[in-house]
Amino acid sequence: MNTSKTVLAALALIAGSAALAQSKPAEPDYTLAFNVGAVSDYRFRGITQTANQPSLQAGVDYAHKGGFYLGAWAASNLKWIKEFNGASKGDYEVDLYGGYKFTAMGLGFDVGAITYQYPGNDSGATGTTGAGLYSKADTTEGYVGVTYGPITLKYSQSFGDFLGNLNSNGSRYWDLTANFDLGNGLTLTPHLGSQTVPNQSPSADYTDYALTLTKDLGKGFSASVAVVGTSASSSGFYLQSSDGRFLAKEGAFVGVKYTF
Repeated sequence: MNTSKTVLAALALIAGSAALAQSKPAEPDYTLAFNVGAVSDYRFRGITQTANQPSLQAGVDYAHKGGFYLGAWAASNLKWIKEFNGASKGDYEVDLYGGYKFTAMGLGFDVGAITYQYPGNDSGATGTTGAGLYSKADTTEGYVGVTYGPITLKYSQSFGDFLGNLNSNGSRYWDLTANFDLGNGLTLTPHLGSQTVPNQSPSADYTDYALTLTKDLGKGFSASVAVVGTSASSSGFYLQSSDGRFLAKEGAFVGVKYTF
């Protein structure tokens, strides 16, 4: 056995491995992503926010490699604050959120908080038709989510009144969602949710469901189609009183999005 050749071969292997390790790009400390898009009807937990009309939307997301994240998202053309809460102002939504994601015991965890802000809204204010019947629409929730494989179960609870409904502190929402990669850039997302809003008559509690198919079009573009519905009564809490329009009516909706 030629010892010198063996040593030289080992040194060459070590040097090659070191060079390979150096050439591999290091994981960035954080990522920053932006998105813009439009939907034919903006639904929040199955309830139309835009009176079945389109909405323009945009967002930004910051994620640190340590698991912390922050984000902001906005939507235009909101109608429900004026039509449902009787406000005279409140045409768009700005969501601010942040949290921490980590893995343990083979599961993914997500703990955080989100505030739904409706700048300038005067829900419940003196001089509006909803005066004394509603509080300010701005809402803050805390949440915790658990993911196993493609399935995520998330629980959210409000701190204070929920979307301007008086005495609705502690409103709860359960969200069971899955994401299935169908190949060829297609993702199928079934969803089942349960909303509880205490102290409302008639009851504001309901279950919502959705099935969304998303197509990755490449270069940051995607398109989606969704079927959305709820168990809410068509003669109950979510009936818009001024013209009898049902805010939780089942329907199919489309959307487009660009992420960069």
